[in-house]
Amino acid sequence: MDTLTIRDVNVNNKRVIVRVDFNVPVNGDGQITDDGRIRASVPTIEYLVERGAKVILMSHLGRPEGHYDPSMSLSITAERLAVIMRHPVRFVGASVGPEVEQAVDAMVGGDITVLENLRFHPEEEANDPQFVAQLASVGDIFVDDAFGTAHRNHASIVGIAEYLPAYAGLLLEKEIISLGHILEKPDRPFCVLFGGAKISDKVKLLENVLDKVDTILVGGGMAATFLKANNYEVGKSIVDENLEAAAKIMAKAKSHNIRLLLPRDVIVTGDLTPDARGVCVPIENIPPLGKIVDIGLLTISVFTKELERCRTVFWNGPMGIYEMPQFSEGTKAMAEVIGRLHATTIIGGGSTAEIVAELKMAEKMSFVSTGGGSSMLFLSGEALPGVEVLQKKKTICDPGRKV
Repeated sequence: MDTLTIRDVNVNNKRVIVRVDFNVPVNGDGQITDDGRIRASVPTIEYLVERGAKVILMSHLGRPEGHYDPSMSLSITAERLAVIMRHPVRFVGASVGPEVEQAVDAMVGGDITVLENLRFHPEEEANDPQFVAQLASVGDIFVDDAFGTAHRNHASIVGIAEYLPAYAGLLLEKEIISLGHILEKPDRPFCVLFGGAKISDKVKLLENVLDKVDTILVGGGMAATFLKANNYEVGKSIVDENLEAAAKIMAKAKSHNIRLLLPRDVIVTGDLTPDARGVCVPIENIPPLGKIVDIGLLTISVFTKELERCRTVFWNGPMGIYEMPQFSEGTKAMAEVIGRLHATTIIGGGSTAEIVAELKMAEKMSFVSTGGGSSMLFLSGEALPGVEVLQKKKTICDPGRKV
């Protein structure tokens, strides 16, 4: 990693703005149901606090569309952070302006302040220059520790890094190193397990890793598209319009001698009501009115055998409609198998990370990424704006080398 981190700068008594990802799931009662993203930011915050920095935390929560919404206030994340760290955390009900300036002026080394939801301001997502200047005005140093939003060209991610000296936090560093490992030198055999509904956001990723993987396992809703592209009838299952992309991936995998395995059997149902029941059928016998909602028992067995022989596993996407308990068995089975492997196991963020946390399997994985879209783009070989804008380590040139 060629990006400078917080280890490369003196933060003592400095006002350090830290862009964190506190976009945690909140239920209808206003309770945080998974604080994994908050906990993931703690090492960076502790590092700064222990070195006497004045820590100013910025984040978004939900999609308020540029308007104030009390149900998406970051006050609950400030309260949870205080409990986790056993350290006082002040919450300011504004993102910019006099209230923020006064709060920051009152801070001493080791203090922590959480500002209000950035996305209450439409200028955040627009990367508005005036809004950027207001955000940056209360800091001396900027630290990006929000890998989950590193693919966004927003004010608090890209804009502010152009105003202040910008460094990577410890979580961002860990994300890049962990994900970079499977691109650069994965232990073999290397398997990727894909689920979820769409293939469109995984096409570039698959193309980028084709020369590095040994096995690709496809489950979830996207399996219907691959099965359809392989001339199987999939009933009423949702199929991605881009069948050609699935066909090309299968052809490329074959030309690279990569094992690309589709489900052998699936769970299908005629409706998706809460009390819906499914039946397990071979892929050759999917009924005309059936919808694929999970992988079947034979597929679980086949996928398990493949995973058990691998030394590196990357997993992104559930195997079925996980939010419906009766169609979550395939996903649970894959989590249990991956959790017991003696291998490097990386979970690719988004809903998969939340599922692993809910099943209390996160600690059994080598690394659970906090970035959904960011991890997909990174593994696709694309540059992340929030990473590219950070300060880079200087390259030491060999004076005897001709350039």
